[in-house]
Amino acid sequence: PKSCAPSMGTGMERWRGRVALVTGASAGIGAATVHRLLQEGMRVVGCARRVDRVEALFHEQDPGGECSLALPVDLRDVGQIEGLFEAVRQRWGGVDVLVNNAGLGHKAPLLSGDAELWREMLDVNVLALCVCTREAVADMRRRGDDGHVIHVSSMAGHRVPGGSGVYSATKYAVRSLTEALRLELRAAGSGIRVGALSPGFVETEFAERYHRSAELAQETYSRFKVLEASDMADAIVTMLAAPAHMQIHDLLVRPTAQPS
Repeated sequence: PKSCAPSMGTGMERWRGRVALVTGASAGIGAATVHRLLQEGMRVVGCARRVDRVEALFHEQDPGGECSLALPVDLRDVGQIEGLFEAVRQRWGGVDVLVNNAGLGHKAPLLSGDAELWREMLDVNVLALCVCTREAVADMRRRGDDGHVIHVSSMAGHRVPGGSGVYSATKYAVRSLTEALRLELRAAGSGIRVGALSPGFVETEFAERYHRSAELAQETYSRFKVLEASDMADAIVTMLAAPAHMQIHDLLVRPTAQPS
């Protein structure tokens, strides 16, 4: 396929002109990732509930819309997810790279949390990730059995922060699902790779939503130099740019000063 941008010499040449889908693309790591993948010459689909933000980002970087597609989706709705993939198939034939970036956390402890908040974390962080993966891998197998699935997980999938039991449980589930997918792909003799990116503190909208407080979010991100969303986009490119025989399975990335 024709490339949408010149090579930046990063080892991403094999992905130029191919199709990447990034969930949760309206802000934070998702927005930084669609920006970076467009720079790398991919065709990029960004989806989010706040699709106007994705459209604005794409208009700035790809004003003609030749290499970008913004689609609205509520990942709590399986039918909408399936419709999202059908729209991508109609436009570009399917997905070659999936970045399961969308995720959320609520401060909803086990002893006092609201079950609807628990349900939303499970629906978005676990169930939607599974449905997106199923649909994307079906595309990848049909398009040459070559592709890459990246789950944006969390350091909360490697230890349990106080008061975040259910959120942490969803990220432990992502670890399990990453390995389960690897095993299924290997059993099928597939060339598709899978990996998870587990960031520590990254300055995004996550903390404000989690604490429901801009002040507490600022306090969270001001204790030491935290990661930036662009750092995580760089990490995703590192995973994609590895040679086909090499799979970066679980990449843990902390700020240097983060103690846990």
